[in-house]
Amino acid sequence: MTDDRPPEPSDGPDRALVAELGVIPQLEVYFRRIRVDMPAKVASVFAEHGLTARHGGVLGQLAVVPSIGVSELARRMAVSVPTASELAGDLRRAGLVVAEGDPDNRRRTLLSLAEDYRPSVESLVAAQAAPLQRAMERLPERDRKGFAAGLRAWAEEMRDW
Repeated sequence: MTDDRPPEPSDGPDRALVAELGVIPQLEVYFRRIRVDMPAKVASVFAEHGLTARHGGVLGQLAVVPSIGVSELARRMAVSVPTASELAGDLRRAGLVVAEGDPDNRRRTLLSLAEDYRPSVESLVAAQAAPLQRAMERLPERDRKGFAAGLRAWAEEMRDW
């Protein structure tokens, strides 16, 4: 007779998994570097307007798309639509973001980086991505694809967290 019940939860953490994921706390330094890598032009706006890391997250999202709706921004950042709207409004008042009506949907607002700041924000995103890009370049193509798939899966899980 076979036992079709799921296995009982273990009493402690899976030591092998903990060892594999032990690198995650080391990634914290990556997130602290944002202020170091931030171009002076953008840093001065952040300081003047009291903007935070969450505002920086919005800029990171806007750097990789021509424009995005507030609802999609909220989904990508795993925040509520009112929170995304508030963050975007702060950035708009600071002059970093432009909000325009969607020509195809009057009820929708599209957000984009202000052209004066796009090069600075894109350079910040590139600086932040450089260590990951170098790490991926060292991997064989098969491993790169697997690693990229793993990052996408992790990002999706973090959105639903």
